[in-house]
Amino acid sequence: MTAITAKEPGADSVDADTRVGALRAGVNTFMANKLAVGSLVILVLIILFCFVGPLVYHTNQVAAQLLLENQPPSAAHILGTSPAGRDELGRLMLGGQSTIELGLAVGLLASAFGLIWGTVSGFVGGMVDSVMMRIVDALLSIPFLFFVILLASIVRPTLWLIILVISGVSWLSTARLVRGETLSLKTRDYVVAAAGFGAPRWRLIARHIMPNVLGVLVVNGTLKVADAILTFAALGYLGLSIPPPATNWGEILAGGVNNIFDGYWWQLWPAAVLIVLTVLAVNVLGDALRDVVESRLAQR
Repeated sequence: MTAITAKEPGADSVDADTRVGALRAGVNTFMANKLAVGSLVILVLIILFCFVGPLVYHTNQVAAQLLLENQPPSAAHILGTSPAGRDELGRLMLGGQSTIELGLAVGLLASAFGLIWGTVSGFVGGMVDSVMMRIVDALLSIPFLFFVILLASIVRPTLWLIILVISGVSWLSTARLVRGETLSLKTRDYVVAAAGFGAPRWRLIARHIMPNVLGVLVVNGTLKVADAILTFAALGYLGLSIPPPATNWGEILAGGVNNIFDGYWWQLWPAAVLIVLTVLAVNVLGDALRDVVESRLAQR
């Protein structure tokens, strides 16, 4: 005869209150970090500048206008013009779109794949762990810049191709980090007890391992966003980015460096400041989100 267990009256409301309390505690933890709040405001303003700005400030970023090349800031062009005569403020907005999209996409893809790979490898162990980690080691041994140059010589770079290439390298360190955390977590008493009661592996991973890896993963994921932005900027600086008229902050920065001795500061410093502010804001937010996740896990 099958035993039927009934929930105590009000159990659902207690769980709901617990979740609301944990959410409120997480918000309070985040708001108490004034540096994190300031970084969030800066990041939101940069996103609005890149994605809402073009709807207000209309510029032609397709056709080159050589008669307007290298003009200083004026009422017609607030941040001057580029060597091709394009409005520099409009280029910063357009370049920021691809830069931010790439950073977020790489952070999500690298974190998701690294979480799955590292968790399975660390929890299953044995031969499976050895094979999976040797694959990671083999891929880490390939020089990234050599791979990108080889790929750029074979196919025409696109934004999504660059996202996949950077993600294909970024998830490797995430997988190793998650594996180390999993090896530590699977020996904890609550995991051993759940396994002793007959919980399947997938439930142990989904219920007890992955949620407790989130603190490390969130911080690592935000660092991957910042690293991806810097990598994209470096590729643009080396001329290995998406072809014009599309642009990114790294490509704008490279053009500014080439003309730095001509006094065209507006082609260099705005892009450099935006890259630094974005990377710093993302890193500070990562530290703050780690504190939020850890405070929530402590109340579980």
